[in-house]
Amino acid sequence: MRHLLLATALLAAPALAKPDADTRAWLARTAELSSDAMEGRDAGSPGHARAIALVEGWFKAAKLQPAGENGQFRQRVPLHEVAVTAAEMRVVQPDGSTAPLKFLHDITPRPATDLPAMLAGPMRFAGYCSKAEAGPELKGKIALCFGSRRAGRANADERLAAVKAAGAVALLTIDDVGFTLEPPRWPDAYARALAHEGTALPSGLPQFRVNGAALATLIAGTGRLAATLLTEATYHRDLEPFDLPGRFEASLTMEQRRFRSEQLIGLLPGTDKTKAQEVILLGAHIDGYGFGEPVDGDRLYNGTLDDAGYVALLGQLAARRKGKGFARPVLFAAWTAEEKGLLGARWWLQHPTVPKEQLVGVINLDQLRPLFPLKALTLHGLGQNTLADTAKSVAETLKIQIRPDREPERNLIRRVDSWPFMEAGIPAVNFIFAYNPRTEEERIYRDWYQRRYHRPQDDISTPMDLDAARDFNRFFYTLVETAANAVEKPAMKATMAR
Repeated sequence: MRHLLLATALLAAPALAKPDADTRAWLARTAELSSDAMEGRDAGSPGHARAIALVEGWFKAAKLQPAGENGQFRQRVPLHEVAVTAAEMRVVQPDGSTAPLKFLHDITPRPATDLPAMLAGPMRFAGYCSKAEAGPELKGKIALCFGSRRAGRANADERLAAVKAAGAVALLTIDDVGFTLEPPRWPDAYARALAHEGTALPSGLPQFRVNGAALATLIAGTGRLAATLLTEATYHRDLEPFDLPGRFEASLTMEQRRFRSEQLIGLLPGTDKTKAQEVILLGAHIDGYGFGEPVDGDRLYNGTLDDAGYVALLGQLAARRKGKGFARPVLFAAWTAEEKGLLGARWWLQHPTVPKEQLVGVINLDQLRPLFPLKALTLHGLGQNTLADTAKSVAETLKIQIRPDREPERNLIRRVDSWPFMEAGIPAVNFIFAYNPRTEEERIYRDWYQRRYHRPQDDISTPMDLDAARDFNRFFYTLVETAANAVEKPAMKATMAR
């Protein structure tokens, strides 16, 4: 099976003269960890448990030491899930005619412990739902708002606060279809929300995400064109509020469960006793989406590049070292529940399995897409800490340009497991393959995000550039060695960008 997976992956990749042995081994690990047998590795699922067992085997074979709970590699993360498992939603016009809204395709409820099973009410469109737009006319109504993702308009928290203060009974947020940096994608895989056990999951107000393609159904009977409204919003123009003749109705089926999902922590001990309490942490998330709403007939979200490939890279580095340490101790972490809110990494920070004050640097592997030649990397952490300076220096020796985030509107820095460590004031870095605007590299990148990101199509058939994968892997190996052996430990040097 392992050879079959590797052959499949090699056939899917661009032609290479001879992939080196290390890249072939990395690709084989990636294929195995994201195979259908792992069922997408949804946190707490049987497939996730199989993936944990597989990677634990890698850690043991590489002679890492257990650094989880109770002398084991594993740490258990207790979770509480709320899910909308079925929903019927529709718009009812004054004449009694109805138009359905398809669950997960047209509209998705935000799961919450206080989400009502039944909801109905008149609707009012209130533009971007800023405090100024969400007037008293919203009282007792369901607010329909355009969810702009750009500066200068109400953000998600401001929208919710404004419509709640105005007396609205629910909030329907229309996707920002003009946000071309990361256009909205449908269908949603499912409607689930997770938190650490004992943490509440309230909504603040019943909330729904709305596909821009469904806007015409919601505003039917107003005499307004949905396409015109979406165009005006795309150009950031002011939007006139108006009442809708239709009535929104929803019937929701919800389930709650409590379970534990495991993550793995392995230790490569250091060789310099004077640096024994200066730990470098390497992390990537082992969880994925699992099974979800089908896309092109496929309902298994394999998560090959998000993030099986980079848990595989942790395994590959450990195997290369074979127990031979660097000057500083190095922790290898395969986090769980990243896709549900960075819950595994946050849990470790709250319940560290080694003293948290010993942690001097974090190198996170996520958001990496080896789809085109590696010429530049976006570096999260640049300007914040000396670990980022080390990464920049290493990259330059390998002819890789380091760049700041040129798309901060996407908020990518807060969407990966390095973020909780940054919040805690611990030097941390994360990387993204960079590209220049209006190039073939940008087209490839945007296409991957539109068609494969958080989709069943993120599987081993993805056309990877294995030369680029090799080049990043070499950069990572060199960075770890340099940081772990450096005379000075990493340190914060500036106020963290927020």
